[in-house]
Amino acid sequence: MKVVLQRVRHASVEVDRKTTGEIEKGVCLLVGIEKGDSEEDAQYLAKKIVELRIFPDDEGKMNLSLTEVLGEVLAVSQFTLAGSVKKGRRPSFDKAEVPERAKELFDGFISLIRQRGIKVETGVFSALMDVHLINDGPVTFILEKKS
Repeated sequence: MKVVLQRVRHASVEVDRKTTGEIEKGVCLLVGIEKGDSEEDAQYLAKKIVELRIFPDDEGKMNLSLTEVLGEVLAVSQFTLAGSVKKGRRPSFDKAEVPERAKELFDGFISLIRQRGIKVETGVFSALMDVHLINDGPVTFILEKKS
């Protein structure tokens, strides 16, 4: 499991020019599910994301978590994060999980974040989406499963 996390002031996602998810202050997550990813990986990353101290305190230091700033999450599935561009000119997606299993893990991951009291909005799984965001900082991290 790979997650590109961007701290945002605002983010939204559209499918067919209709907004399917929109948040204010928080994080935008691009989530890639790979073969072999597990529920334990989703639990690890959900906990890490909610507790990660990436928001500024009164002194401007990254010292506050998503929970502490009452932040929100926009999560977008993105199978291309499982892609490899090591050989040739066309990306290989051999490591990407099959859609049915990937959706199951993605939905479980979202549920785990919601269980921690965080508002979560999403795109539409496997749809072509337009993601709009105002990156705050910019602050961007790449997180991967623990194993």
